Amino acid sequence: MPAMSVEDVGNVRRIEAALLQHPQVDFKTFHVIHGGMYSRTVMVPANHIITGALIKIPTQVIVVGDAKVLVGDKVLNLSGYNVLPAQSGRKQIFRAITDIYITMVFPTKAQTVSDAENEFTDEANLLASNRDESKNIFIKTED
Repeated sequence: MPAMSVEDVGNVRRIEAALLQHPQVDFKTFHVIHGGMYSRTVMVPANHIITGALIKIPTQVIVVGDAKVLVGDKVLNLSGYNVLPAQSGRKQIFRAITDIYITMVFPTKAQTVSDAENEFTDEANLLASNRDESKNIFIKTED
């Protein structure tokens, strides 16, 4: 998943603004901090669309299920199990064809979800995990 141009990010923001005019689905977000790694997983139900925050660090993205992903001016068709290297400077849109699970992983020294979220984006306030904190499941182990 490559970095995106300023123009491409702007296009995603316009699509996102239009999508926000419709009722929103609250997703559970599963957070894990373990072994110097942070992962967050959401399940997006079939026939739903989710936009991501602008990601400012490189990560790995794991997608399970069938989805179309807009990254820049390209649409990726994903099916099954996919582990994707993902560059910083991206704001993608996922359209779930089937129920999909999206996991993002990166190395961190963060000790809290808030710290990890602020490490990967300056748009943490836009994350579904911050709309309703009761939808968060958090596991942290002692390293």
